Amino acid sequence: MTTQKASLAMRASFLLTLYLLSSLHNAYAATTRLSAAQQKKTEAREKAIKMAKMRAAGQDVVGMTKEAAELRSYELRKKKKKGILKRREASLAQVLFPGASPEEYVAGERIPAFVELVESKKTQLPFEYYDLPTCPEPHEKIQKRFKWRKNLGSRLMGHQHKMAPFIFSAKGDVSCTTLCMMEVGPKNIRWMRKLVDRQYRINLTLDQLPVLMRSKELNYAVRGYPIGFKALASSTGLQDDQYFMYNHFKFTITYREDPGEFEGIRITGFDVHPVSIAHKKVSKDEVMQENGERQEPYSTCTSEVSPVNDPDTYLPLRVGPTGEDMRILYSYEVYWEKSDIPWADRWDVYLVGSPDDEIHYFA
Repeated sequence: MTTQKASLAMRASFLLTLYLLSSLHNAYAATTRLSAAQQKKTEAREKAIKMAKMRAAGQDVVGMTKEAAELRSYELRKKKKKGILKRREASLAQVLFPGASPEEYVAGERIPAFVELVESKKTQLPFEYYDLPTCPEPHEKIQKRFKWRKNLGSRLMGHQHKMAPFIFSAKGDVSCTTLCMMEVGPKNIRWMRKLVDRQYRINLTLDQLPVLMRSKELNYAVRGYPIGFKALASSTGLQDDQYFMYNHFKFTITYREDPGEFEGIRITGFDVHPVSIAHKKVSKDEVMQENGERQEPYSTCTSEVSPVNDPDTYLPLRVGPTGEDMRILYSYEVYWEKSDIPWADRWDVYLVGSPDDEIHYFA
């Protein structure tokens, strides 16, 4: 009997010990969870203070600097949540394009750019890029690896995949280069002026990235670039409004290199700065230089001269002084810049810089 009582006492003591240990474990786990939650709140508060200080200091969100990328990522933190029950943070590339993978290019490799529809937020009527009086479409065969690269909207609308007339080669800078000369009659000039009034924009894509017009000073980035612009009579002092056309394009392509992670380069940004310029042709007497070498035919577009927007040299969108067709010389240049922005974060600027484009593009 005594032995049985002792056994029961030992069993009760053992169970009590287990209960106490379990209670201590649960209390420790609860304390740990509370501590982790408090730590997370503290980190979130510190992050919010840091971001507020950056904004107060005038930090932009559209640049390609590390600071701008950090501020972009913070402002998009709610959009970067993935999952239903347990939402975890992911890149916008994973949220918007699940399963998409980056493309690598080797130096000198040709990368085709594609033209999208010419569109306006003021009207629902789009136009094909090659409906405009622009340089003809290249007749190069599109490589198979690039043929599938159309967004959902383009596929649903039956938009045909067409290459842009510009040439891009990985890490290959291009100084000012002329493309073609186009002649535009009075009827097309009137149509182009209407497109300018309705704020139509030309859209290009490179490595699936839409081209951006970006301004760090105004902290703004917008997809595509306008056909031209209008100077009101009230601002010029002239009797009528003046229309001007963009005919030179400065492209900046940012890329990332990381030999330890991947070979080649990954494109992280595609920007354009449009310029309106009435190119000046070199006279016959100036064609031959003193050393006997032939000059480039336009003094406003050479390997050493880059066109700039200057009111004195804007290209007016009108017929010639005696009613002849307008002559438009198209030109472009390309610059490649190395960046530390990860490929997965390259979409952030499209939602932060110009939120109106979110539905317009990704729908």
